Amino acid sequence: MAKEPKKSKKNLAQNLSHARAYVTATFNNTLVTITDQNGNALIWGSAGSAGFRGARKSTPYAATTVVENIAKKAKEIGISSIEIYLKGPGPGRDSTTRAFKAAGLNITMIADVTPIPHNGPRASKRRRV
Repeated sequence: MAKEPKKSKKNLAQNLSHARAYVTATFNNTLVTITDQNGNALIWGSAGSAGFRGARKSTPYAATTVVENIAKKAKEIGISSIEIYLKGPGPGRDSTTRAFKAAGLNITMIADVTPIPHNGPRASKRRRV
């Protein structure tokens, strides 16, 4: 009978006032992660975890709902201002920024960090018909 290791839950910093919000907006889902200044994840959520399934997951309304849930938790731990980093071309891109503002969080910066290839891999050969 081996002892099971104790599972410890990380203590969230209660004096945290500024954080970063990473929004990944894909065509099928919207993921939002709130981190501290060092990049340690504090809160996360997605349209799927907010209860949306199928085609409704990829709507701006679902993205707004996700941000409302996360902003409520962020205010509980003392976050008042955020930097937003947007990634991806999805429909939840703009609505997340509006939802953060509507939730009463002060937005200090908005940055687009969508990866853009510098020419990328070689294209496949041309199709002959």
